[in-house]
Amino acid sequence: MSRLRFGVFLAPFHPAGQNPTLAMQRDLRLMEHLDHLGFDEAWIGEHHSAGSEIIASPEIFIAAAAERTRNIRFGTGVTSVSYHNPLWVADRMVMLDHLTRGRSMLGVGPGSLPTDSAMIGLTPTDTRELLDINFDIIMRLLAGEAVTEHTPTHKLIDARIQLRPYTEPRFDVAVAAVASPTGPRLAGRHGAGLLSIGATLTQEGFDALAHHWSVVEERASHFGQPAPDRSGWRLVGLMHIAETREQAYKDVEHGIEQWFTYFQKVAAFPQMAVDGSNIREMIDFINEAGIGAIGTPEDARAQVQRLADQSGGFGAMLLLAHEWANPEATKRSYELIAQDVLPHFQGPGISHHESTVRAKQRASDTRNDHAQQQLAAVEHMTEKYAKEVADS
Repeated sequence: MSRLRFGVFLAPFHPAGQNPTLAMQRDLRLMEHLDHLGFDEAWIGEHHSAGSEIIASPEIFIAAAAERTRNIRFGTGVTSVSYHNPLWVADRMVMLDHLTRGRSMLGVGPGSLPTDSAMIGLTPTDTRELLDINFDIIMRLLAGEAVTEHTPTHKLIDARIQLRPYTEPRFDVAVAAVASPTGPRLAGRHGAGLLSIGATLTQEGFDALAHHWSVVEERASHFGQPAPDRSGWRLVGLMHIAETREQAYKDVEHGIEQWFTYFQKVAAFPQMAVDGSNIREMIDFINEAGIGAIGTPEDARAQVQRLADQSGGFGAMLLLAHEWANPEATKRSYELIAQDVLPHFQGPGISHHESTVRAKQRASDTRNDHAQQQLAAVEHMTEKYAKEVADS
């Protein structure tokens, strides 16, 4: 597998009732921490209801986060394009691309929360139909076309974006996929990347991985797009890592129950159903169902490799951000992942991990000879000094 990128997918998930100002500041500090650790990407969600996923505009959040970071790239994860005029989606993203000097990416989807779309009179079926229409318009605008279209929600007359993207020919674009083939179909048709949000949240999502990529390849071929590059495929999964499994289990007792409650009783999103009626059952479900890793860096590495084997290869592993643990333990989890997981997937060829292990082994294999040479050098200089003293 070629070099695997790592990042996060930040919905975010904050317990309802918390101070939202402090929660969003905590999210911004997380972006700074990930940038410092060398993570590649962060994708930020758009939601408008249900009380936990409180970022309404990923573009605004990204603009703030970009000013606090240096290298990490930011994507909208995702922009619910069915809710918006497609002209303004394209125009805002081009502006963001300039503000971040090429560190912006566009993720698109229909919108995940029915409580969002209901407020503007749209059903989940409506939003999926609109995704197809609006995404086509967005891609045409980004390609420099003038667009005249009358959609079910908007009218565009000779519409065009006034700036070209900072990133030529355009920034990365990815389509969200959970359970249905809608995302893979659109990704293949438009030559976009695939953002598999449900990759590990259900057994069905895991089983569908290889099939989803085959849909991307089939649609790309059908519409005359270049062969899709797996580097543009991103999988989203769950992890919390500590030095020991016991510590990891103890860490997540802090907040995993409220996260499960959100998916079980609040968010009307059955594609991401989770099981467990008490904390231990919840922890066991994450590990035993294979949808994530609560444990050690070794467990995290095994999970990433499992996904690589199941999918046939992908480009980026995105960790679904959560607050199962307190802020310090969460920060430590990302540190351990950066330290002990990322280097194992830094190919092609010999990974960063393997190169240092090999260097250590070479030094160990030749240690005795080199040690003898060091002692001989000391003895030689001692004798030389003694002779200089004797001759003076």
